[in-house]
Amino acid sequence: MSEVLRKENFLVVPGVFNAFTALLAKRVGFKAVYLSGGALTSSMGLPDIGLITLTELANAVRQIREVTDIPIIVDADTGFGEAVNVYRAVRLLEEAGANAIQIEDQVMPKRCGHLDGKEVIPTDDMVFKIRAAVKARRDALIVARTDSRAVLGMTDAVRRAKRYLEEGADVIFPEALTTKEEFTQFAREVRAPLLANMTEFGKTPLISASEFKEMGYKYVIFPVTIFRVAAKAMKDALQVLLERGTQAPLMESMMTRKEQYEVINYDFYERIDKELSK
Repeated sequence: MSEVLRKENFLVVPGVFNAFTALLAKRVGFKAVYLSGGALTSSMGLPDIGLITLTELANAVRQIREVTDIPIIVDADTGFGEAVNVYRAVRLLEEAGANAIQIEDQVMPKRCGHLDGKEVIPTDDMVFKIRAAVKARRDALIVARTDSRAVLGMTDAVRRAKRYLEEGADVIFPEALTTKEEFTQFAREVRAPLLANMTEFGKTPLISASEFKEMGYKYVIFPVTIFRVAAKAMKDALQVLLERGTQAPLMESMMTRKEQYEVINYDFYERIDKELSK
């Protein structure tokens, strides 16, 4: 499955936060998914500041892998500690089903990459983490994210990216660039498979996937898009139930029972049950 991430010239990758959303993404036609830390933690009622454990993240990966073979890029934040912790994290996440593992160079406790107040660790400390990740992985890609643009500037972000590549990172993820010109400059100066983050309500303006492709990016993630759309839809539906006491006005907005069962492969389990009871 990692071969899909390596061989495809360009991939649009939606953020997912559980097994159902991963199944849905594959059914729609996506070739890979991104297990978003921001979406996953929000689905747990928590902020994305490094609160969840490695075990919780590995379980989320495992639940997705149980029901689908779609390649998964996993957001592992800062790697759950220092270099030796990164080594273990990569081992466990790959065993759970991760095909690419993303590590970032923020100081713990980390912040959303598009919020102010974040800090970055020294370049050498991140290098140690990348070395640990590369040593630990069997086949998974290692995605090195740098948050330095917002902290130390573009020149430092480019310098870090080049160093991370030298140390074995497979993909570079420049976080929170603020203009198309910055994305173009970064792609011109860092010759590597690049990942762009097209999140909403952040420091990056809305840029289309085709524009990122033209600039030279290999992957574009939309990490929290479907979570935010779903969250608003659920809030609106709850308001209707509270105020009207009926779901009648919501029927046209729903996925039908048939569609829901198709996504979760209900018929397969029903057939298995019949075969076993013969």
